[in-house]
Amino acid sequence: MDSGESPAAVRAVHLGMTSLIGLGAAAVVAVSLPYWLPRLVVALRMRLFARINGAEGIAVPGDLVDATQFLEVYSHPAAGGRSRGAALSDLFWYWLSPGAHVHQEHLERGPRYDQVVRCTRRILSMPSQAAERLAADCVREALPDRTGLVRLRDLVMPVWAEFYHRLVFDRPGTDHVRQLIVDNADDVITALKCCGLRHMDTRLRLTAHLERVLDHVPHHLPTLLDRRERAFYLQGTFFNTAVVQSSEATAHLLMVLAADESLQRSVREDGGLDRLFEETLRRFPLFGVAHRVTTGTMVLPTGSVIPSGSVLCFDYPEFHRTGGYIPFGVAANRPCPAWHLAPITVKAVTSELLDRFSFVTSASHTRPMPNRGPCLMWPRGTAVPLRAPTLVLLRLRDRWEDVGRSVTQLVLGAYMVRQARRLRLCERYFESLDQVIPQLRQ
Repeated sequence: MDSGESPAAVRAVHLGMTSLIGLGAAAVVAVSLPYWLPRLVVALRMRLFARINGAEGIAVPGDLVDATQFLEVYSHPAAGGRSRGAALSDLFWYWLSPGAHVHQEHLERGPRYDQVVRCTRRILSMPSQAAERLAADCVREALPDRTGLVRLRDLVMPVWAEFYHRLVFDRPGTDHVRQLIVDNADDVITALKCCGLRHMDTRLRLTAHLERVLDHVPHHLPTLLDRRERAFYLQGTFFNTAVVQSSEATAHLLMVLAADESLQRSVREDGGLDRLFEETLRRFPLFGVAHRVTTGTMVLPTGSVIPSGSVLCFDYPEFHRTGGYIPFGVAANRPCPAWHLAPITVKAVTSELLDRFSFVTSASHTRPMPNRGPCLMWPRGTAVPLRAPTLVLLRLRDRWEDVGRSVTQLVLGAYMVRQARRLRLCERYFESLDQVIPQLRQ
């Protein structure tokens, strides 16, 4: 060769260059992972869930029912079935166990449902000013002594555990009881978001406690439920759903404020929290998809017919994107029972926190909020050392956590969907009722 280099040396150079190019390409792919892998995995997860769940469900709004008919269909008397006849119910019952069969959101219409609705309404009935004072008191009593980098949902969950304990029992909760409620609520929402498996031992510890102290509840509980079912009812309605949804709403509102410090100052100095709360729930609705089962044939103005037994899947985020706004559902079809109390108390808790602390975030903010609302928080009026680099690290941490979390959600979500279909908790419950009721009539 003209250069005097041996063929072996040339091959070594080529191999070295190829290796460097390969390493460079791998580095580019690795660095870019947070920008494309989570979205890809989410899309794959949705396709996998759709395949596992089958073709059940009519999307609303969708091809058959557009956004202009959303409220009409949602309010239709025939859209009143809740659990029975929907394979999707097996999944929600799996996530909400134990006691999903007496959860207010999943009970079918009838005397038991009517008693539960009336009891919930009595417990949640409270003058607005009293609710504001109670919410502020619970912040002072139960807010963890924590500043710096926090997860907002985790930060406020003990506050809501205390609030709903006082609402149900009319007395403060102990640290131990509050932790039981937080552990239970966190386990439920973590499983719902497919970020972790459910831990029934954690949930049943709260059930056992509630069953022991049931006689201390100063409200008339539903008489058509047995003692254990009353404990399940309190656990599901107040210490699962109410605590989780209030925590998520507060975290969403604080994340919006933390992302815009000028907005944070404006809200503190000039008010406007009411308007911001509404806009936050418009952008980040607490409910994703709510399903209903038709109990009769539904004829639409377009001439389309929805047969009895169809599963309607009402997509809240999609309806909001078209300009609709139903943060707490529709009045004619099982609206959120805390539709009056929740806005008052969430804003009261947020105002109390804004008076005491400043918030800033560089983390992503999505409706599901699987990252639990990462935020930098510090006492108002004090300086924050290394603020800029902390926010850079927060952003990087959040992006890389999203990579691992998206894979976790894919794997655990597929596992839990299959488990729910195998256990058939909802379907088996109604099968057992069908066997028992004829015997009782004999």
